Amino acid sequence: MPTEPENASSSNPPVAPGLGRRRALLAAGAVLAAGVGVAVGELADGEPAGGDRGAGRTAAAGAPPPEPPVRFHGARQAGLTSPQLPLVRLVAFDLPATSTAADRAALRTLLTSWSRTLAAVTAGTGAAPDPRLRADGTTRLTSLVGLGPTLAARLGLAVPAGLAELPPFPGDRLDAARSGGDLLLQLCAGDHWTLAVVTELATTAARSVGATPRWSQSGFLPGTEPGATPRNLFGFKDGTANPDENAARQWVWGPPGPHENATVLVYRRIRMDTAAFAALSEEKQNLAVGRRAGDGAPLTGTAEHDDPDLYAKHPDGAYVIPATAHVRLTGPRLDGGARMLRRGYSYDDGPGDRGLLFCAFMRDPGQFNRVQDRLAARDALNPFVEHTASAVAYVLPGAPEGTALGDHLWA
Repeated sequence: MPTEPENASSSNPPVAPGLGRRRALLAAGAVLAAGVGVAVGELADGEPAGGDRGAGRTAAAGAPPPEPPVRFHGARQAGLTSPQLPLVRLVAFDLPATSTAADRAALRTLLTSWSRTLAAVTAGTGAAPDPRLRADGTTRLTSLVGLGPTLAARLGLAVPAGLAELPPFPGDRLDAARSGGDLLLQLCAGDHWTLAVVTELATTAARSVGATPRWSQSGFLPGTEPGATPRNLFGFKDGTANPDENAARQWVWGPPGPHENATVLVYRRIRMDTAAFAALSEEKQNLAVGRRAGDGAPLTGTAEHDDPDLYAKHPDGAYVIPATAHVRLTGPRLDGGARMLRRGYSYDDGPGDRGLLFCAFMRDPGQFNRVQDRLAARDALNPFVEHTASAVAYVLPGAPEGTALGDHLWA
C-alpha cells in the first residue's frame, strides 16, 4: 500500500461517525481550504470506518449548530478538497461502445446529470432531488468522478498522456469483476442513508444513457477523536503524512492548463490478514511497518510526525528502519521526492475478507508503479496483504458554478 511517509503533515482528521441523533463532527476543515486533502502515507499512514444517521433527526437543545453542507461546485472536486467523511461507496460503470459520436454524447449527458444531482444534494436548500433526502439536518456528501483509461482512449478524450491501466505486479490476485471501469464515482457521506439514496440516483442516471454498473465497494473510517490520526485494521495509525499545497501542486495536481485542477486516482482493494499480523509480537509488527503502533512515530523518531531517518543505524550497522520496512520502501527519497495524496478507507466484507481501500492521487500514475514494484519485491508486509482489485481513473477538474463536470473535454 504505497504512499509517502515523509511529507510535511497537514493532517485533517476524519469525521467521527454518529448514531441516531448524534451529529458527526468534522475537525480541521480549514486546513484543506487550499484543496490538499488528507491521508497521504504508507499502509501505516492512511485512513480507515463506519457510522450512520437517522433519516429524520432534530438537533438536541444546546447542541452545536449543524455543519454547513460541502458545496459541489468549485475549481476542484469536493471529494478531494474537503475533510474525509466516515463512509465511502465506490461505484464503477461501463459505457457500451456504439459509435464515437453517440458515446461522447452519452458521456456528456451523464456527467451533466450527475453534476446537477450532486449539486442539488449538497446545496443545503431543502430542494434535494429526492424526497428521501429532505429530512431534518444537513446532508453531508462529497463526491469524485473519474474516467477510465479505456474509455478515454476509445472516445479520444483530452486526458493526461500518462493515463493508462496499471501493469501486473507480482503477488496480485485481481478479480476482473471488481476492477477497472469506464467511469468511477466515489461518494462519501456521514451516514448510510445518504449513500444509499444518492448511489441509487446516480445509477439510475447512468442506466438512462446505457451505462451499466460494473462493481461497487463500501468502506469506512474509525471513530477517532478530533485531531487524532485514525488507525487501519492492523492497528497502526494510517494517515500521518500529507503533502502541503506546494508539494501537491508539483506531484498531485496537473500542470497549468486544462488538467491543472485534475489528478489521477489509483485504487487498490487490499485484503489484510489481520489475524496473522496480530499474532506477531509488537516488536515484529513495528519493524515490518517502520513505525511504532502505540504513538505512530517512526522507529527513528519520538513523535508521530517526525520524518523517518532512513540512514540511521544501530551500533552493529543494521538499519534502525529495516531494509524491508514498509515506510522505507514507500519513502519519497527513493522516488525523486515524488509524493501521493492518500485518502484511503477500510472495508469489511465478512470473515476472511477485510482490509484497505487504497485510494491515492498523483499527477503521474507511473509513480505508483515504481513504488509498487519495490513493495512487491521486498515489503515485509507482503505475507499479510493481497491486492484483489485495481482501477485507474482521470479525476476531472471541479465544476465552477454554472458548469458541469467534464465541460473542458468538449471545448
